[in-house]
Amino acid sequence: MFGSAELMLGANHIKIRCFDGVTRTGRIKGKIKKKVWIREGDVLVIVPWSFQDEKCDIVYRYTKPQVEWLRKNRYL
Repeated sequence: MFGSAELMLGANHIKIRCFDGVTRTGRIKGKIKKKVWIREGDVLVIVPWSFQDEKCDIVYRYTKPQVEWLRKNRYL
């Protein structure tokens, strides 16, 4: 699912506005924690938790050229 980083909460947590209209608290997975810097406004791929719908894991961050391509091809 796509989402947009809205607010940095600290301790690897981010408030995310998901494209289904729900605001979730996202957790940066350890796999991308040190490799990728996430800023407010970035487009992210998230996976909602099955047992708590208001939380999710951040799986991937799109770069600007990738976001432009997604918008051009109507994925966003």
